[in-house]
Amino acid sequence: MAALRIPGPTQALRNLLVRQVRAVFNDRSKGETPVVPSRHALFEPDSPIRMVHADVVAMMVGGMRALLLQMLHPAALQGVLDHSDFREDVEGRLRRTARFIAVTTYGHRDEAARVVGVVNAIHSRVMGTLPDGTAYSATDPRVLAWVHLAEATSFLEAYLAYGNPAMPPEEQDRYFEQSAVVAEMLGAAPVPRDRAEAAALMSEMRQDLRGSASAREVAAFLLEGEGARRPGTAMRALGAAAVDLLPPFARTMLELQRPGLSAIPALAGTRAMAGAIRWAFAGSR
Repeated sequence: MAALRIPGPTQALRNLLVRQVRAVFNDRSKGETPVVPSRHALFEPDSPIRMVHADVVAMMVGGMRALLLQMLHPAALQGVLDHSDFREDVEGRLRRTARFIAVTTYGHRDEAARVVGVVNAIHSRVMGTLPDGTAYSATDPRVLAWVHLAEATSFLEAYLAYGNPAMPPEEQDRYFEQSAVVAEMLGAAPVPRDRAEAAALMSEMRQDLRGSASAREVAAFLLEGEGARRPGTAMRALGAAAVDLLPPFARTMLELQRPGLSAIPALAGTRAMAGAIRWAFAGSR
């Protein structure tokens, strides 16, 4: 009979961190389990998109940065206000977004196509009227383009800050090329395919953005919560890191200040958190 193997304290700590992270992103009450990488995914193993999307803390920082940017687009903001329960289920919304990214990045290409179809069907029902009377729809290719641009630039910026600062420029371009695949499946247009195109589109789309009172209120809720729903220390640190990485124009429009000296512990904590989770998953069983 094989000897009983009891993990040492280092391995036990690794396993604990891995379980905690997986619990955040998988709703056990719904039977969710981690997405298993498929040999028949949309993207090959060890490609830039799989490297970027595997970095847990960078993706969380990038996700918050992306949400703050997305709220600057009147149609994207109004769609959230009119059709989302984000105030009552922030964690659930983030979990669903994270799972969509995991499936489309690592899952079988047929499952990726299925979940894209589900999202497209949801988008087809998201429509309404802006405060100025203009009609909006979540199927508008340009609105979807802004949502995608905010996400792709945010995930990459956070990865460069907290994952791999030495990521080669050609791999950064490849990341945009790969992320364009899912964006186009969702109906977004135009979609950047490298860093230069992303920067140009960001500059061009600034004309579509508005620093409205509603956008600022949603940003404050995401960063500070309200009532009894207040972020813990870790989430506050991630929020500070997200604000720190925002383009200056976005911070101005949202009336946010770039974190100063008082935020150094939060930013250092985010970096330490990123390293700890990478360490845990590198040695997990």
